Amino acid sequence: MAVDFGRVLTAMVTPFGKDLAVDFQQARKLARYLVQSGSDGLVVCGTTGESPTLTKDEKIELFRVVVEEVGGQATVIAGTGSYNTAESITLTQMAEKVGVDGVMLVAPYYNKPSQDGLYEHFKAIANSTNLPVMLYNIPGRTGVNVLPATVARLAQIENIVAIKEASGSLDQVSELRRSLPDDFAIYSGDDSLTLPMMALGAKGVVSVCSHVVGLRIKEMVNAFTAGNTTLATQIHLELFPVFKTMFITTNPVPIKAALNLLGYQVGAPRLPLVEATAQEKETIKNVLASLKLI
Repeated sequence: MAVDFGRVLTAMVTPFGKDLAVDFQQARKLARYLVQSGSDGLVVCGTTGESPTLTKDEKIELFRVVVEEVGGQATVIAGTGSYNTAESITLTQMAEKVGVDGVMLVAPYYNKPSQDGLYEHFKAIANSTNLPVMLYNIPGRTGVNVLPATVARLAQIENIVAIKEASGSLDQVSELRRSLPDDFAIYSGDDSLTLPMMALGAKGVVSVCSHVVGLRIKEMVNAFTAGNTTLATQIHLELFPVFKTMFITTNPVPIKAALNLLGYQVGAPRLPLVEATAQEKETIKNVLASLKLI
């Protein structure tokens, strides 16, 4: 299955109102802004979108409004993964009916399956849909690492076409690139590792920081792709303080604070996450000011 999700994908935050209800109108505005700011695609209801604290109905409505707002202009990838295979299948099939372009499946968290369990989990979901599938490996959150050998097995399934790799290990990225078909896309799951991972054969990034420096990230990715590694490195180093600051506490707490500071009202996170502290907000404000964003 030949699929091009794009190179710069944004893991979109979920806007909440003061009562912490999902603000679907603001989600539309945010989706439009992100596409205008260089995003080739949007990942809706992923980690950054606070997926664990959203109901199934909220997720489906978010998928629907984002598809309605930017479908055809950008790819829309639905975060439908969970630690419950059957529920993930149901959500994936519902997302397909809404018209998303693909799904992203995070490795099952908390229940710590074996590599065989991971394989069977992803296989079952992929076989339940005609949509292209992006795997998502983030062992720091899930408690389990999807090993390159397992990804290579999964890559033999026709509609499993990509992985968002957030292990933080460049050795693992190297092993992935060695063991996967050339057309199987690897995306950085860490903004600060986008350029190093592209040097190892990654296609692009599923970014958090593109909420605030999307056009610049797009320039970096395009520069590298065009062979201008000097310019790509220059932009990477310029943005590096932003990349680190947006993770001074648990994602998406800092990026929500940054967006609110910039006037894009996305509200606070839902419990068990809490807002950035006054000191953290000051740090975020300073790094935004250093790039003349505020």
